[in-house]
Amino acid sequence: MKTIRFYIIAMLLPLTALLAGTNGILEGLVIDKVTNQPLPGATVFLRGTNIGGVTDMNGRFSINNIPAGVYTVQSSFVGYHTIVINGVDIKPDLKTKLTVALQPTSVELPSMTITAERPPIQKDVTGTMYSVNENTFTALPVNSIQDVLALQPGVTLENNVRGGKTTEVLYLIDGLPVQNVIDGGAGSELSQSAIGSLSMQTGGFDPEYGNALSGVVNIVTRRGGDSLRLNVRAEKDDLFGGKQYDRRNELEISAGGPLREDLFYFASANALFTDTRFWQEYQRFFSSPVEKSFHGFAKLDYLYSQPLRVSAQLLYSSRASRDYEYSWRYNLSGLPDRFQQGYRAALIVSHTVSESFFYTASLSRYVLDQEINSRSRSAIDTTMYTWDFFLQYIVGGNRSWRARKQQVQNLAKADITWRMNEHHLFKIGGEVTFQEIYADVLRYEPQVNIYGKPFVNKPLLNQSTDYEYFPRNGSAYIQDKIELSNDGMLLNLGMRYEFLDPRASRPLVERVSLTSDEYQTNIVGSAKATIKHLFSPRIGFAAPFAESGYLFINYGQYYQFPLFDYLYSGLNNVALKKNTGALVGNPDLKPEVTRSWEMSLKYALKNDLVLSATYFHKETENQVDIKTFVPTNARVAGDYGFAEFVNNPFASSNGIELLCSKENGDWLTGSVSYTYMVAEGVSENARDGLQYYQWGVPSPTHPFPLSWDQRHTLKAVAFVQLPWDISASASWMFHTGRPYTFYPSKDGFTPDDPLAEFEPNNARMSDFSHLNVKISRQFIQPGSDGWLSSLVLYADCRNLLNDRNVLWLDSGGKIGGELGDISAWDNYRRIRIGVTASL
Repeated sequence: MKTIRFYIIAMLLPLTALLAGTNGILEGLVIDKVTNQPLPGATVFLRGTNIGGVTDMNGRFSINNIPAGVYTVQSSFVGYHTIVINGVDIKPDLKTKLTVALQPTSVELPSMTITAERPPIQKDVTGTMYSVNENTFTALPVNSIQDVLALQPGVTLENNVRGGKTTEVLYLIDGLPVQNVIDGGAGSELSQSAIGSLSMQTGGFDPEYGNALSGVVNIVTRRGGDSLRLNVRAEKDDLFGGKQYDRRNELEISAGGPLREDLFYFASANALFTDTRFWQEYQRFFSSPVEKSFHGFAKLDYLYSQPLRVSAQLLYSSRASRDYEYSWRYNLSGLPDRFQQGYRAALIVSHTVSESFFYTASLSRYVLDQEINSRSRSAIDTTMYTWDFFLQYIVGGNRSWRARKQQVQNLAKADITWRMNEHHLFKIGGEVTFQEIYADVLRYEPQVNIYGKPFVNKPLLNQSTDYEYFPRNGSAYIQDKIELSNDGMLLNLGMRYEFLDPRASRPLVERVSLTSDEYQTNIVGSAKATIKHLFSPRIGFAAPFAESGYLFINYGQYYQFPLFDYLYSGLNNVALKKNTGALVGNPDLKPEVTRSWEMSLKYALKNDLVLSATYFHKETENQVDIKTFVPTNARVAGDYGFAEFVNNPFASSNGIELLCSKENGDWLTGSVSYTYMVAEGVSENARDGLQYYQWGVPSPTHPFPLSWDQRHTLKAVAFVQLPWDISASASWMFHTGRPYTFYPSKDGFTPDDPLAEFEPNNARMSDFSHLNVKISRQFIQPGSDGWLSSLVLYADCRNLLNDRNVLWLDSGGKIGGELGDISAWDNYRRIRIGVTASL
């Protein structure tokens, strides 16, 4: 009865609660330009929409629940000159302030158009946030959301945020998650033209965001306007001959506009075909293209009335690819092919009940299918493949790996925003997700030593599993953003509640040792996994100082549920009884928890430069690792022994981020940043414990530098407007060497110094430097007469200086190991030529 009552409460949470981070607020003042007196009754509205408002008796206006994006704002009043303001940027979760000065006139004159400038400092935040609109995203030399995230302070090229793992970042599209909850990371991608704006939070998340330890990325999609827009983009990288290309061809189409006065549409599609950087190796085995990706997005917006909007959307993403490993270069067809596809259907209702009260409710269904190896299960050979005499290359056989995984996430979500008065902004909301998790994995891998050499006489390590479970999780939050003064002093108080019901039982296993290396397994019962209830406080404070300064400080406790593969892998009773699986999940794993605080100082100079300095500190506990349950001479494979996922490792990171940015300027804008960071822990991934056991070394008990520990990082992003309608952008990244493990051996089996203690990541690689540049030429200006309204030709050059950057070394300090693996080097220069046309 308690369980039934609990689920009824959980399902009602959304009904008692703004869609996370998709809408913003426009507020400001309309005054007489001559007398500076407020103008009550003046109108303010967003062109191309039915969103607007009227100023009060004090000339002030506040327009809530505006979808994030860049708008043209018009303000008018009887007897005054109408003002049109271009480029007003509405950011998710934030307020944009605007002061409009209207010129008195006795005759009717054409409206005056001006361009809005961003305020140098956003003064309603208590955490670190970066925003990018669609124009900036298009101008940058980037491919994806992850590329944009990598340009921010405190983030590595692989998207480790402030010392955390890549799986600790939450990805949202229109406020709804698109997570891969089995393996981690983002499950789907969007085409570039579908992105309206992008916000990235690297610290101080509000309580509406959960299940993330390091960062939150929120993408707001574009929507159709009051005029038809059709855009086409095409791009190639092999127009100049030579060998420095990936045989990459991309085509993207988007369209949007009105279907009728109250119904608007937007749709985009992207197709990408490439043979990757390894095309010279692949072409001996496979036809072109080796990798194919498709991304599609469609949205309908129905304006039932000015305060009530209904949006329906479909998202589709797929990718077909093949594995590549240098040791398989003479037998690439023995590696499995991969296919992944995801789709999401969502319905979103947004209702502005009054000037001070609005809510958003949504329903969505997200399905992600993953396939490794298109062969049937019976066709998989589970014997050892063939190595050459020197155990360097695999010359025959196939990798014994086949997987079918599916995850279905049915989500209901609702949020309320209520401005109680000019000082208090309340937000309350909740969500519940019903999951369907399925996996069927057949995988046998050889055991290897620390130098990558296989133990050909030992049985293969069986990592097979199959499971199907139906977990449920949900959350609720409350937040009060208190404006203590009109000059930006702010207190942000919030609390988040989360729960996870694994809906699984943990087998009670008794393993009796029969001989020195053999077990008998007895399942003596089962214990139902407990429902995890979590409460995480969030608090932030911000205040202005000096003439143009602003500071904030925040503290938060953040939770993330373990990936479902760690909970359910190997729980099949038949497999347990037969000892056929090396890995056993644990549905009672605790959520990982990070306690973090940061302090930031910002100061705006008179030349539009903004300087900021931020210090952060994070401590993470209950990270997932593997504990082996075997005697010292037992075999962790085949029919003997097992290893279980457990909570125990911890990690910490701290650092300083310095940033100088310029967002307003006639010809030059951009930023320069420096980050000093230390990231340490006792485990880098959840399978480290099993790896250490195979190597015959003890698991670390003291923190060591993690592989993404970049002590010093410099980044620069620049946008330059040149004559003759030419524009250029550049991004540059430099960081000092990352750590690797130096434990040399002359024969690949025994260390040079057998008495030397094994220390993970005890040496450093060389420094890394990377410069990307994009140059565009506008041949037809937007709004021109003719069937083409815009035409742009661009060149996008990656690694312009052709720097030879090292990605990894072997334990002997050799780049690419004894085989000289080319994947140890970052990609050389690539030049892509593209054209964008608008109709």
